[in-house]
Amino acid sequence: MGRLELGISLRGGRSVASHQFHEGALRVMRPHYLDDSGQVCYVVVNPGGAYLGADLFVMDVEVADSASLLLTTQSATKVYRTPGSFAEQRMEVRLGEGARLELMPDQLIAYREASYRQRTSVTLRPSSSLVVAEVVTPGWSPDGSAFGYEEVRLRNEIRVETDGGTHLLALDNLLIRPSLHDVTGLGFMEGHSHLGSLVVVDARVDQVLADELHGLTAGREALTGISLTRTVAGISGLVLRSLSNSTDELNRLLRSCTDLLRARWYGQGPLDLRKH
Repeated sequence: MGRLELGISLRGGRSVASHQFHEGALRVMRPHYLDDSGQVCYVVVNPGGAYLGADLFVMDVEVADSASLLLTTQSATKVYRTPGSFAEQRMEVRLGEGARLELMPDQLIAYREASYRQRTSVTLRPSSSLVVAEVVTPGWSPDGSAFGYEEVRLRNEIRVETDGGTHLLALDNLLIRPSLHDVTGLGFMEGHSHLGSLVVVDARVDQVLADELHGLTAGREALTGISLTRTVAGISGLVLRSLSNSTDELNRLLRSCTDLLRARWYGQGPLDLRKH
């Protein structure tokens, strides 16, 4: 079990923590800055090393007006056997005017007989910017079988807050239940074992950008598709899904997309998340 609260504000041209609280098996390492943009990077740590049955991890993140946060994890999120009940992570995110959040966790690894649910709720302003990149992979199984986990559920709910109220921009649901399918057949994840997901919400998202990101996926050992959300108060989103049999391949694919956005929108170099 664990709870983490993190508030980020802009002070003197740099984003800094204005509020920080943790209890149980969640905490963050000391902040660091990867470049001179003023964006702060925090690394979430789970000292227990894994999620187990009935575990609940709750995170509350707020990025104030004009502040910028890069949030990642120290290592992969591992979900082991969850007999009796699933493991769950709930995350609430609020972004102010001109606020920016890049959520870039290491891969989620679901092991044999694991059941995991993740719910992320984001409320942002029309001038906010959100990038979320995730990879789901199956863990090693002693008998060598593929997809030994029970299920993985990922739910992203994104709302836009305006002076006239709060409006739903996108509801992204992903449910993987290998036990109900022939996981070696083309009817389930097209015969692939790993899934990558990228969610981008920004006023600069449009069909041209979606086409350009899709072009970056050409020639890779992955099957990729992109869809656009509706537009609310001038802000839109896109969702990229990619299927592969390699964690590294998906990480490279997603990183090429996020690096393009970082360079074009903020003049930042390629992301280098060296973790010590």
